[in-house]
Amino acid sequence: MVVGLRTSQRSGSKHMQTTTYIGVGMICPHIINVSVLVGGIISWGIMWPLIEEKKGQWYSEKLSSDDLSGLEGYKVFIAIAIILGDGLYNFFKVLTRTLSGLLHQLRHKRDTEELSSENSSRSELSYDDERRKQLFLKDQIPIWFAIGGYVMIAVVSINTLPHIFTQLKWYYIVVIYIFAPVLAFCNAYGCGLTDWSLASTYGKLAIFTIGAWAGPLHGGVVAGLSACGVLMNIVSTASDLMQDFKTGYLTLASPRSMFVSQVVGTTMGCIISPCVFWLFYKAFDDLGLPTGEYTAPNAVLFRNMAVLGVEGVSSLPKNCMTLCYVFFATSILINLIKDLIPKKWARFIPLPMAMAIPFYIGPYFTIDMSLGSLILFVWQKLNKTKADAFGPAVASGLICGDGIWTLPSSILALAGVKAPICMKFLSSSNNAKVDKFLSSSI
Repeated sequence: MVVGLRTSQRSGSKHMQTTTYIGVGMICPHIINVSVLVGGIISWGIMWPLIEEKKGQWYSEKLSSDDLSGLEGYKVFIAIAIILGDGLYNFFKVLTRTLSGLLHQLRHKRDTEELSSENSSRSELSYDDERRKQLFLKDQIPIWFAIGGYVMIAVVSINTLPHIFTQLKWYYIVVIYIFAPVLAFCNAYGCGLTDWSLASTYGKLAIFTIGAWAGPLHGGVVAGLSACGVLMNIVSTASDLMQDFKTGYLTLASPRSMFVSQVVGTTMGCIISPCVFWLFYKAFDDLGLPTGEYTAPNAVLFRNMAVLGVEGVSSLPKNCMTLCYVFFATSILINLIKDLIPKKWARFIPLPMAMAIPFYIGPYFTIDMSLGSLILFVWQKLNKTKADAFGPAVASGLICGDGIWTLPSSILALAGVKAPICMKFLSSSNNAKVDKFLSSSI
């Protein structure tokens, strides 16, 4: 049985703290857990209370807690500034490594060909690698099939997406599909070098470019978000396929079998994913709302990026953009310092991307993740061998146990079944108010 403890975090919202975050904390590196904890302390422990004291000076006291012209604007756009700073830095970092790797290959291609021709009788590859290479190259996917399939998918998208999102014009999609192969190649190659997919960064690029192109009078927000979804799917699929094909190469699997499996899995996803979404949508009336269990904070961040790209920054509260500039530059500076100093010291520097997450979402999950990290840390100190061997299994059990309960929970919610008891932790002042209310109602 998994017990969820509800705690109030912001604007009266309630979030369920479960063993999922503890398991995630055991799987994630310690620096990730420390980064989100530091971000939660800086934002919710220091910055937001200080900015809230400026109510009436920096923003109007009459604004609601979720108004972007008030405190919510600082929370959302400072988080976006950190994410953009980190994303752009890593984008140019990966792009530089990608171009450097390609240049290195082009320079040494002729030397490698000459060397291989001179030593054709003697191969430097092991027997296993030779077998993998032969099998992998034997079942290659034809170039005409890849290009034809891409063109066919592009035609389908151009003819169907404008009917689903009327603001996304057909010529926007044409431009996306023209430039997408170059971006997809960069993302796949960079992911192979760094194990870091920057699909979301390319998606943000589409948000700003297509959103600004469409403009506020022609649904630029919806157009930008839709274009982001199209480009992210293309770019992320390229890096995912590259990783899958590498796995197939190592396991002696046929590339064509891998591709057919991908097609089958994608077809299943087109049916299963909408059904899962429908289940959540029907079971939870507050899905996506700040007061619900599933707040979908990433959706709010991406929407406000689209608003920023289309409408500009004129509606933001006082000093909000100044703070965004500061945190944007700080995010780049932290990454730069992390790459320049020796690794033995760089591993102690928090990651800006992870720090940005609790700036908007809240610190409720950071404690759970830090607890999971602490459990693993102590376990490693007591018995490192067992911790390394069984830690992922324990974390997976915590995550799977909580995840499996989601399905029966959704079914019970659809049936209108309510929990017989509820556990809640309140502050002393709120508890006194509850006791007073209960005593007066008896």
